[in-house]
Amino acid sequence: MAKKSSEQKKEGMKKKKAARPTTQAHLPISEIRDGVVIMKDGTLRAVLISSSINFSLKSEEEQNALISAYVGFLNSIDFPLQIVVQSRRLQIEPYLEQLAKIERTQTNDLLRVQIADYRAFVGELVQIGQIMTKKFYIVVPYDPLSNKKKSFWSRLTEVLRPGKALRLKDKLFQERRRELDLRVRNAVGGLSGMGLQVVQLDTQSLIELYYSTYNPGISMQQPLQPIENLQVETL
Repeated sequence: MAKKSSEQKKEGMKKKKAARPTTQAHLPISEIRDGVVIMKDGTLRAVLISSSINFSLKSEEEQNALISAYVGFLNSIDFPLQIVVQSRRLQIEPYLEQLAKIERTQTNDLLRVQIADYRAFVGELVQIGQIMTKKFYIVVPYDPLSNKKKSFWSRLTEVLRPGKALRLKDKLFQERRRELDLRVRNAVGGLSGMGLQVVQLDTQSLIELYYSTYNPGISMQQPLQPIENLQVETL
């Protein structure tokens, strides 16, 4: 009886461990598809990456022109935007590995020595200086409640039952994506008018972005594999 009760306790503990929710259960993201982030509440997100402008190096006239262009851009949109600035330690390892490969295949002895010295210099510089990089993202959302073309009850139904609707109909996703694409084009056009280079992130880039955001330490040692090599567990 004692052995049986101990075995039952072990089985109960195993069931409890298996019943623990995964990390995905705590994230607000339902899935990433076709370059679009689908949230668990049924809303969509598109993420743009933008270049930067050194505002302090501009003349006073250029600064005033940029400010006016930015004000005009904000006045031209009727939806919210989120601007995110991320600072990350420079990942120089892929570049150093590429230099090492070139060094091994170099037939000229003098060039091979120079590449080795340069590779050692860059590696030491990054370790001592802790060089950081900044990336600028613009998050463009789409909420069904913000679509004034639909009736109030239609928009409310989509919000109350977004997961069911998304699972049943791909048509609903495509409709919301078209509305999101209009906002993306509006944002890209306004920012491009300020001299910025803006690109929308695709599915692979979005997965890498959220992976590095939620796993800043692990992502440095374990870079994410291409999406075709990933095995994703669905909830």
